[in-house]
Amino acid sequence: MTGSGTGERRWVVHVDMDAFFASVEQLTRPTLRGRPVLVGGASGRGVVAGASYEARVFGARSAMPMSQAVRLCRGKASVVHPRFVVYSAASERIFGILEREAGFIERLSVDEGFAEPAVLVGATTQDAGSWAHALQDTVEQETGLVCSIGVSTGKLHAKMASDLNKPHGVAVVGADRRDEVFGPRPVGEIGGIGPVAQARLAEVGVATIGQFTAMDDADVRSLLGSVGTQLLGYARGVDPRPVAARGRAKQVSAERTLEVDATTTAAADPVLVASATAAHSRLKKDGRAARTVTVKTRTADFRAHTRSLTLAVPTEDLDEIIAASRSVMPHPEESGAVRLVGVSLSGLTDECQGALFPELPEIGTRETVHPDPPEPEGAAAADPRGPWRATQDVRHAEFGYGWVQGTGGGVVSVRFETRATGPGRTRTFPVDDPDLSPADPLESLAWDPPAVPPTDTVVPSGPEQG
Repeated sequence: MTGSGTGERRWVVHVDMDAFFASVEQLTRPTLRGRPVLVGGASGRGVVAGASYEARVFGARSAMPMSQAVRLCRGKASVVHPRFVVYSAASERIFGILEREAGFIERLSVDEGFAEPAVLVGATTQDAGSWAHALQDTVEQETGLVCSIGVSTGKLHAKMASDLNKPHGVAVVGADRRDEVFGPRPVGEIGGIGPVAQARLAEVGVATIGQFTAMDDADVRSLLGSVGTQLLGYARGVDPRPVAARGRAKQVSAERTLEVDATTTAAADPVLVASATAAHSRLKKDGRAARTVTVKTRTADFRAHTRSLTLAVPTEDLDEIIAASRSVMPHPEESGAVRLVGVSLSGLTDECQGALFPELPEIGTRETVHPDPPEPEGAAAADPRGPWRATQDVRHAEFGYGWVQGTGGGVVSVRFETRATGPGRTRTFPVDDPDLSPADPLESLAWDPPAVPPTDTVVPSGPEQG
């Protein structure tokens, strides 16, 4: 979509990694390249966190129940358990390249961000396109991962442009072509216009972005309020929002889906501790202490039960967080069988002082119960079938790093390959082979210098969007 034309005063760039989770799995496990890959929980309640484009051809997508996605792929898909530490390390390398080439990056998530390169100020559409293609090539050459890039005169249109030519595409849309390119597209593609707003607009005959931008400001305000008029301005090209650092997180959280519903507090407790520990790990990475601990459970009827406790003094101590979580966790004996437990830490502060008077009571607790739709599961529970789980990272004393392709009948099959090796060979061992042990998932990246877990990035456990 590039061409010549006059230069724009401002070009905003949106970089979006394509099918990021699945692409990282295909990168580090070469046997999976070109095949349908589904990333997520493989249990009966598993949810797709990421789907490769080969899987999307069959209709599989993120946030879909894994069982449904597997059926759609007609048994051809490889189901891979998420390895967020690997995605996070890959993200750090990608953003390092983007910052080197484009300057400051406003990170939106683990796999997308905005830039406003100084070199593009006043550039023509053709020059902006050439720059974007060069950036895309650099990312692929240095990481083996592909991205789509949208370039336009503001954030809204840059983000929409990155979706135009997916996967591995570049789209540059100048002010002179905004209406032509985006006008016919569904109004729901404007970030911030969700199903409710779409329904209200449909009642007055507005279904496309062009019809929306042609509306009278007063009519938009009456239908959608002040937020609607702000979005109207963005859609018309009045989008002065800067590419800038985002505010620090207001909370950190983690949750786990149980393999089997917990009907007692004792049965739910290990999952509560696992969620609290994961949330605490993210709190430590953030470098702050938390004052409020919130526990959410979801029961078998998909109702969410939430209770919070605000401490007298902010804490970063894991034992205190676990104790607080236990004190407010809704009991399955009262709420009903529990299928998910989550712990959220909020009221974050840089004050990391321990309690001088731990006997002081908490400020207060709050409890709410409300319906809540299912969410993707976090890290899976231990596999009850044996010590090895399919797609688990392992190391053999003789053959090095590999990953489990399958296990059963007292044996485990391991494929030995990394990003750098190309498709590897599979070998079979007894499940109790003393030469076989769990491995660091980061070994699969085989990058020089080695990939290391980031110290200040929290990878979301929800589904990817790209």
